[in-house]
Amino acid sequence: MLTRRQLLTNGLTTAGGLAASGAVAAPTAPPASNLPPAIARLSSRHGEARPIGRAEREGRQAKARELAAEAGLEAVILAEGTSLNYFTGVQWWGSERLFAMVLPARGAPFYVCPAFEEGRAREQLAGSTDPAQAELRVWQEDQNPYDLLAHGLRDRGLATGRIGIEENVRYVFADGIARAAPQLHLSSATSVTAGCRMVKSSAEIALQRLASEVTLAAYEAAYRSLKSGMSQQDISELTRLAHERLGFEGAADLVLIGESAAFPHGSTAPQVLREGSIVLMDGGCDAQGYKSDITRTFVYGRATPRMNEVFATVLRAQSAALAAAKPGAACGSVDAAARSVITGAGFGPDYRYFTHRLGHGIGLDGHEWPYLVRGNTAVLRPGMTTSNEPGIYLRGEFGIRLEDEMLVTATGAELYTPQSRSLEDPFGHG
Repeated sequence: MLTRRQLLTNGLTTAGGLAASGAVAAPTAPPASNLPPAIARLSSRHGEARPIGRAEREGRQAKARELAAEAGLEAVILAEGTSLNYFTGVQWWGSERLFAMVLPARGAPFYVCPAFEEGRAREQLAGSTDPAQAELRVWQEDQNPYDLLAHGLRDRGLATGRIGIEENVRYVFADGIARAAPQLHLSSATSVTAGCRMVKSSAEIALQRLASEVTLAAYEAAYRSLKSGMSQQDISELTRLAHERLGFEGAADLVLIGESAAFPHGSTAPQVLREGSIVLMDGGCDAQGYKSDITRTFVYGRATPRMNEVFATVLRAQSAALAAAKPGAACGSVDAAARSVITGAGFGPDYRYFTHRLGHGIGLDGHEWPYLVRGNTAVLRPGMTTSNEPGIYLRGEFGIRLEDEMLVTATGAELYTPQSRSLEDPFGHG
């Protein structure tokens, strides 16, 4: 799924073996002498980002085999994207050429790879997979890669049965596989891939927590560097520079000022910071592939009573959702807890002012399973991480959204970052 944050991390996917081995270089920090003091004081935390190890990836593949067998799938097919990265460490950008991993429910995986890319593929696999488990079947430019994949399945005794396709595999690839192996039944592999990815390990949680802390620190440094007359692009650039000082690629790629903050995902109208302006910043960074997603809304100067009323309502809604999130709770019930507060304060009915769902899962993708939305009966489990982002959007006035990442624990839920407490002191330091 393409997200706003994806543009910030596309450059990392071209790092090839460096990314797969965990040796992702920190961005070059700009000289402190050229920066506002609040940003210049920041120091790098890049060394705290520990890459996911081979043993954990092998454990993920073993879990995927279990879930595939439970779902009646003989194998799961992955192409480029974050699920491939999750299970193998391979980061592969998309093209019309098929690169795929086939993970049988029983037996070792194999890969189908363009012949001219074999060296790059082996370089990445060597960093995250037992070389003995990295069978590559390569195809030349004038060959049919789908025939090669179908032949690999037959070699493993999978001439018939159900094969799971990861949800982001392109239709052209799925169609090619179906034509090459018409005796197979292609089905969704979401119960396998999301079933593994939704519950985070301690290593994943540490990376997500770090990414959230870095983004919040970057926001605060940018906030303390604001000047009247700045555009939304100027403010976004401050957050980018602050992330760089902290050792990460990231920014508030969405900055909304004044009336434009009533558009949850932005407006094309020119915006300039003035005394009394509401500012909404939404963005994040990437720690070894794991995303942060933080929104802070504040006022530049003094807030009006109306602004404070809306902020207080949104904050209560976020707290209500946090209290409702616990193991066994339906995802939809957490959305309902926040929506009830907002509607009860007179900002209703329904989606009138709180115009979007409460939250989304987050991990290697900025938006992934599970989703905190009305009607979702899926239950929360310890280790799930979602956004918690209620908002109220008043067209012609302003909008306020508060967003933090929320981790489901054994007994309830917690936020990776402290909640904002006021429009005039959004980072809580008095």
